[in-house]
Amino acid sequence: MSCIFCKIIDGEIPCSKVYEDDKVLAFNDINPVAPIHILVIPKEHFDSLIDISEEQMDIMAHIHKVINKIAKEQGFDKDGFRVINNCGVNGGQEVKHLHYHILGGQKLPMYEAMNK
Repeated sequence: MSCIFCKIIDGEIPCSKVYEDDKVLAFNDINPVAPIHILVIPKEHFDSLIDISEEQMDIMAHIHKVINKIAKEQGFDKDGFRVINNCGVNGGQEVKHLHYHILGGQKLPMYEAMNK
């Protein structure tokens, strides 16, 4: 696979790693939109959420466990944070590899206000 996230997983492109295990990699976004902006990606390539079969859905639970772990370890769990997954072109997905954005570190604007 030649997507940018697969290249990061393979070590071809460096990243500022926050967390890694056998199923996922989490790293700081190079263009953060909040003081905390971490991407969490599965190591197995899925174009988007819609491409995960029912039999593979355990990866979704694992990703959410990792997000909780990162929030607690980095200490932003108490103040709150936002988790975003963009799915497909109309959903705003820019990289065709399933990924979640964790945003935090400040009071984030309401979604409606961000789109005006």
